[in-house]
Amino acid sequence: MATNGGKGNGNGNGNTLPKIQTKKSDEICHDDSAPPVKACTLDELHSLQKKKSSVPTTPNASAAAAFSDDDRQKQQLQSISASLASLTRETGPKVVKGDPSATKKAETQQAAAAHPKHHSHHNVVPTNLNISDSALKSTHILYNLSPAELYEQAIKFEKGSFITSSGALATLSGAKTGRSPRDKRIVKDETTVQDLWWGKGSPNIEMDEHSFLVNRERAVDYLCSLEKVFVNDQFLNWDPKNRIKVRIVSARAYHSLFMHNMCIRPTPDELDAFGTPDFTIYNAGQFPCNRYTHYMTSSTSIDINLSRTEMVILGTQYAGEMKKGLFSLMHYLMPKRGILSLHSGCNMGKDGDVALFFGLSGTGKTTLSTDHNRFLIGDDEHCWSEDGVSNIEGGCYAKCIDLSREKEPDIWNAIKFGTVLENVVFEEHTREVDYSDKSVTENTRAAYPIEYIPNAMIPCVGPHPKNVILLACDAFGVLPPVSRLSMSQTMYHFISGYTALVAGTEDGIKEPTATFSACFGAAFIMLHPTKYAAMLAEKMKKHGATGWLVNTGWSGGSYGSGSRIKLAYTREMINSIHSGALLRANYTKTDVFGFEIPAQVEGVPSEILDPVNTWSDKKAYKETLLKLGGLFKKNFEGFVNYKIGADSKLTEEILAAGPNF
Repeated sequence: MATNGGKGNGNGNGNTLPKIQTKKSDEICHDDSAPPVKACTLDELHSLQKKKSSVPTTPNASAAAAFSDDDRQKQQLQSISASLASLTRETGPKVVKGDPSATKKAETQQAAAAHPKHHSHHNVVPTNLNISDSALKSTHILYNLSPAELYEQAIKFEKGSFITSSGALATLSGAKTGRSPRDKRIVKDETTVQDLWWGKGSPNIEMDEHSFLVNRERAVDYLCSLEKVFVNDQFLNWDPKNRIKVRIVSARAYHSLFMHNMCIRPTPDELDAFGTPDFTIYNAGQFPCNRYTHYMTSSTSIDINLSRTEMVILGTQYAGEMKKGLFSLMHYLMPKRGILSLHSGCNMGKDGDVALFFGLSGTGKTTLSTDHNRFLIGDDEHCWSEDGVSNIEGGCYAKCIDLSREKEPDIWNAIKFGTVLENVVFEEHTREVDYSDKSVTENTRAAYPIEYIPNAMIPCVGPHPKNVILLACDAFGVLPPVSRLSMSQTMYHFISGYTALVAGTEDGIKEPTATFSACFGAAFIMLHPTKYAAMLAEKMKKHGATGWLVNTGWSGGSYGSGSRIKLAYTREMINSIHSGALLRANYTKTDVFGFEIPAQVEGVPSEILDPVNTWSDKKAYKETLLKLGGLFKKNFEGFVNYKIGADSKLTEEILAAGPNF
């Protein structure tokens, strides 16, 4: 044991440490590797790290340009406070901008200055009997945060948020991993009772104004009780003449980032001039609705009030409810302006030829509309106006189950920093995503800005479509791989919205099940399907577009005996549609459905073009064809008695275009 304390004598004695020799200059020991920082404290050092956002230099032609920054900030906060106002109180909550953790210190100092100790015996709370606890606090508004800021919020405060190896943000949507269509309600009032499609077959389930206001109050009270809420002010529709301003108020960074990606992102100048939104979403999805409220059938409720231009979400955190709620809104607002809203993919060739792709899940809509030789206008929601087509959204919402770099390179490469990955499973240590893992759900999704797709058309607008392609995955194996449609056939098959799924039966044998979804998106349409079909036909006639039905399903027999039509063949058919080559082909008519099928398509074996040639059992083919025709007829019964236009002539034409036997 050393007896010298810590004093070494440098003689190599094992009991003491050798003395460290340092070169002294003016009695100070220097580290000359880098100049010292310009800060005296850690707080000061951290303050140097962030640079203030520069004021936009783009000239602003709007009236907002006349206001100072302070005026604009004040107006913004007043507008947000008004959005969050309870309908039973005169004013909205106190709102302040910024993260509560950053402003707590400032608030404490302000409170101390406003109420010094020698005034402590005075009652600070006003003697107003209507006041609530939430009126005594401020709600912090995290306004149009950047993806980087939203990542920080999610990782700090939302359990289940992780950065994956590709840089995307993995999140969980809670108990609900898909939409809840049976819990969606539309307010039935004087306006909507006439305009909307109600009753059998309609996706619109009614609620009254009072029940909506009960749910709105519940959502607003929940949001105002929180320390902070996220507010996104964004746009729908790339067509500047018909742009809709939307405000999304939510409690989760995940929801804010999702909508940042899926809606159109405003420039700083557009944000300054934003003003009052046209439509507001109150997403209080972490909080349930009250089961005792009239019209409620579960703890989940998604409510749209078209007269108040508001949507309320309770009891589900699945972000897709916001996207599709806004799509339902556009299906109501746009047709009123003579604009057709469409659940479709859309791309454009180098020569400006635009094609629309309609198809239900599993038909190949995303795969076929994503083409490296063509510009992508959008993957899911569009408008067709007098000026052409425009994408409604600013992003893409892609399925991720079994995603691979080889099959979907564009989607794979889009999953990077800024992208939201919903409900995926990843390796604990490396954070590598396993896209084949369905542990949480099969409905895993990625939401990313459309600019992440290399050949995206920005702005997402194009001229009038030349081709309207209806996709069906026919597991019965009787529809031709490609058919040219007459105008009335296009309307009939657009209203039908057919595909066939393969479902298991009790004894384990898998057999096809026909699925029909009006306008290829029945869950989102607001008006009767025939109204959208009539608008589609009118626009196709006016601008010379051709309708096509493409079967991406089975050939040579139904599922189990036939085989899936090769994707390479389907792509050749689509290419021939784009190039105009199929318009010049020779056609023959089929039995029952009366489809026109081409005699040949370049790069495709001619024998597969007529399905009867591919079936060895001709009797089974005829039986299956008649069975499918019967299913079409049965589905269409719900639309037979609906009159389109001044007389029933158009309705009769559409009916005659269906299967005939």
